[in-house]
Amino acid sequence: MRHLLSSFRHNQLNHRRITPRIHSIFCANYKPQKPQPPPAPPSPPKPPKKPVTFTHHGESWEDPYSWMSQLNDKVAMRHMDVYMEQEEKYIEAVMSDTERLQSKLQSEMGSRLSNELSTPPLRWGPWLYYRRVEEGKQYPVLCRRLARVNEDFISNKSPSAGFDFTSGKRIEQKLLDYNEEAERFGGYAYEELSEVSPDHRYLAYTMYDKDNDCFKLSVRDLNFGSLCSKPQADRVSNIAWGKDGQALLYVVTDHCKRPYRIYCSMIGSEQDDVLLIEEPSENGYVNIRHTKDFQFLTVHIFSTTSSKIFLIDAADPLSGMIPVWDCEAQAHCVVEHHQGYLYLFTDAAKNGQLVDHHYLLRSPVNCSLNKRKWENIFSDDSEVIIEDVDFSDKHLVLIMRDKRNFRLCPISLPLPSMKEEIKLKELSPQSLPLPKNVSQIKPGTNYDFYSSTMRFTISSPLMPDAVVDYDLSNGKWNIVQQQNLLHERTKVLYGTSSSASFIQSARNSGSNNEVNPENHSTWNDLSEFYACEVHNVMSYDGIIVPLTVVYSPKRKKQADNPGLLHGHGAYGEILDKRWRSELKSLLDRGWVIAYADVRGGGGGGKKWHHDGRRTKKINSIYDYISCAKFLIEREIVQYNKLAGWGYSAGGLLVASAINSCPSLLRAAVLEVPFLDPTNTLLNPILPLTPADYDEFGYPGDITDFQAIRKYSPYDNIQKDILYPAILVTSSFNTRFGVWEAAKYVARVRECSIYDPKHPVLLNLTADIVEENRYLHCKESALETAFLIKMME
Repeated sequence: MRHLLSSFRHNQLNHRRITPRIHSIFCANYKPQKPQPPPAPPSPPKPPKKPVTFTHHGESWEDPYSWMSQLNDKVAMRHMDVYMEQEEKYIEAVMSDTERLQSKLQSEMGSRLSNELSTPPLRWGPWLYYRRVEEGKQYPVLCRRLARVNEDFISNKSPSAGFDFTSGKRIEQKLLDYNEEAERFGGYAYEELSEVSPDHRYLAYTMYDKDNDCFKLSVRDLNFGSLCSKPQADRVSNIAWGKDGQALLYVVTDHCKRPYRIYCSMIGSEQDDVLLIEEPSENGYVNIRHTKDFQFLTVHIFSTTSSKIFLIDAADPLSGMIPVWDCEAQAHCVVEHHQGYLYLFTDAAKNGQLVDHHYLLRSPVNCSLNKRKWENIFSDDSEVIIEDVDFSDKHLVLIMRDKRNFRLCPISLPLPSMKEEIKLKELSPQSLPLPKNVSQIKPGTNYDFYSSTMRFTISSPLMPDAVVDYDLSNGKWNIVQQQNLLHERTKVLYGTSSSASFIQSARNSGSNNEVNPENHSTWNDLSEFYACEVHNVMSYDGIIVPLTVVYSPKRKKQADNPGLLHGHGAYGEILDKRWRSELKSLLDRGWVIAYADVRGGGGGGKKWHHDGRRTKKINSIYDYISCAKFLIEREIVQYNKLAGWGYSAGGLLVASAINSCPSLLRAAVLEVPFLDPTNTLLNPILPLTPADYDEFGYPGDITDFQAIRKYSPYDNIQKDILYPAILVTSSFNTRFGVWEAAKYVARVRECSIYDPKHPVLLNLTADIVEENRYLHCKESALETAFLIKMME
């Protein structure tokens, strides 16, 4: 030990002796290093310009990037491949300094994904139907269990894997494994339609055939698990069962994806399928559905100038079609049957006068078209709007809206004999319990017509979607599935396993629309952590536009928070204001999330929709700009820290707002956007529907064409102006082609002032992001990191 210590001291002394000498040598040779210049920002790709001149209605314009949409030009497509590779490298270079942030965000978002991958069981007749994902598998499995031996069924994990070790019997029946379907369709499983026959014997479903770009119909025998030899058809857009499951009617589209033929196939028969109807008009479309009691099939033939409905006896689908409804102009029409009466829920014009909202009509089944008289059931009430309806054997449920507040009201059936229209208030409808801040209510499939229980999905900006079963006979209600973010788990309840506290809440709530606001935990409401406000914003022409604002009160500072403004404003669709767990990462970082319910969208009636479409599409854009200015002027969001977000037609809205006022937004995210309406509507490469032309305008009409040219994002990019940072995402599977996004990105870079702090990026994916929740997390993390980076 002494030797070690002495050796240590000796070395220390030697070190002290030579230190001054080393120091002098270092000082003599020391030269201060010059600060290294920051690396040059990556240069954006510059695709070749090949100008093509177009002329329409006497107006000519030049498109330098028209070649990107020439899918049959092999040289153009080779250039496109090179350009796409350059875009991929460019976005990687620009976002390289956010890799750690993206990883952190992806981890945050992934941790909020529900661990429970089973859908809540749906009771229909003697069976409980549900889907679940097996460990290590990408796609779900459709299963069912007998309800009488599974009254306490909570989830697919109880008992594990559907095997009851007590009885030694397998109690779960696998109906369809979508992982096996993926093997049939080249490693990809995307289902559009799925219908179990009313006798529970067969399953009809359509799967996307990627190679042929269509949906393929298959029918599976659930008793044996095998595929039936027929029907097997391509390009199927709609299906409906008849003859108690012995017949399947299906709609086939033409090569332009227009639904135009209806066939009837007898299951088990070797005879060819029978063509029931063919719509010859290029502007005509057909649709088919069964009434909820499976007694009738309804055929809807519609175009931009008319809507017709025919009735087919489900017991004898080859007996012919009976006309029951006819109106001028396209209208939304749904027919149901209840105890000898047909009920029609529609927004068709009344006595030649346009109406602003849907209404409900009734007529006896046994009437000829000439003698048929439809009577209005409920008298018009400007204060209460019926948004949707659902039927069961004993109840009619109305989804109603009082201004912006939703109500869910069951009414006993059959309705009293009518000498005149019924006033809703006279029926004293009891409102079922709902949470605060409801933004949308969607009916479930509710196949079991004779059940007293109906299922609805309740959405709110402050609450994960709640799937709720309401027992209409006694007012009891159960939340059968809702993610509980406070405990990072999913709560799945069913039947007698439901919490007694939920039932007690329903009883205590009585006829009130809301449960006790203090019981946020009942609904997994997050209002303890986040706040939701609705503001009335005056647009440029004096119209009031609702603006919903969500934020964290703990992190809210006046005029100091970045913000994200969502918008859509098309097709009369209600803006999606549901709670999205990926937005929690922004809220917890002090961001304000806002939703502008601009004209053209839903929630304000047909006039609200019509005032934001075709020649009036500009109203939607000005509404969005007014909401953005309101957020800044009221100091809800910090100046120069507001971003925009738009999906599909919402991308058109945000991009057009940027053209009108480039300095208003600091950044924008445009997901699979519609950006080139002039060329897309004039020369559609992918098929369009009448609703698309009715929404954005008919180029053949000169007034519509001039409006399209005025609001088109691609055609109105300002020159020599600094644009905000823009991230455009697109997919090779989107209905708006990748070329739209690529053309827009190239033209914004070409026309606007280049600033590396305001990059214009293009992000492409090969898969449908919404079908893969982990890919969705990755893409959301990239978008969120982009927004955070641009604000800093």
